[in-house]
Amino acid sequence: MHTKQDLINHLSNIGIDPNGTLKVHISYKAIGEVEGRGETVLDALMQYMQPGLLVMAAHTWKNVNTENPVMDVLHTKSCVGALTELFRQRGNVFRSLHPTHSVAAFGEEAEDFISGEEKIGTPCGTGGAYYKLWERDAQILLVGVNFERNTFIHGAEEWDGALGTIKDTYEDYYIIDKDAKRLHSPQRRHCAPLGSDVFCKLEPQAVMEGILSFGKFGDATTRLMRAKALREMIAELLERDSGYLMRY
Repeated sequence: MHTKQDLINHLSNIGIDPNGTLKVHISYKAIGEVEGRGETVLDALMQYMQPGLLVMAAHTWKNVNTENPVMDVLHTKSCVGALTELFRQRGNVFRSLHPTHSVAAFGEEAEDFISGEEKIGTPCGTGGAYYKLWERDAQILLVGVNFERNTFIHGAEEWDGALGTIKDTYEDYYIIDKDAKRLHSPQRRHCAPLGSDVFCKLEPQAVMEGILSFGKFGDATTRLMRAKALREMIAELLERDSGYLMRY
C-alpha cells in the first residue's frame, strides 16, 4: 500500500519541478492501493507543488450542453474523474469560469492563472488557462492515462490551424460565479469527428523526439512532457498536414 510520502518520492523521481507549473491528468484506479485513498493522493500532489502551481481539469462538457447551458462554478460537478471533483472543492483551490472546460488551480498564483476564462469563446482558446500552460512551459503529467486524456493537445489544435476542430457558430452558455452573478459566455464547441481518440498517434513521435518520458506514480505508468516542446511538435505536423488529427 502506498503512503503519502511514497507518492511524494515518486513525483521527485519522475522529475517534477515543485517550483514550476504542473498540469495533471490522473486515473485514481491506476495508482493502486493508497493509505487514505484519493484524499492522500491530493495531499501528496498539493504538498509537493506548494511552492509552484498545480492545475487539474474541472471540465463540465458532459453535463453542460444546449439543453443545460449553465455552469455553476461552485456546484456543477467535474465530469473528468473523482479526483478532479475532490480537488476543485478543496480549500485554497480556485476554479476557472469556463462553461465547459474549466480548470482548478492551487498555488500562490492560482487566482491570476484562472482569471478571464469566461471571456474565452472556445474550449481551449488563446489567452485561456491552456494557453497559459504553454506560456509558462508547464510540465504535463499523465498518470495512468495516455494522450487521449491530454487536453492540452486540443489547445494546440486551436492555436495552430488544425482542420475540423471547432464549430463555426456560437451557442449560448452561462456561468454562475462564486457571488451568484450570471455571466453570458457564447461558445464554439468541439466538432472534430474523432475527438481526442486520435491523440494517441502523437505518442510515438513524442518519444522519438525525446519530449516524452515515462515513470511510475504508485502503480500507475506516468507520461511527462513540457508544454512548449509538445506544441512545437504538433505545430510542425499541422504545418505539413493540417488534417493530420482528422484521421487515425
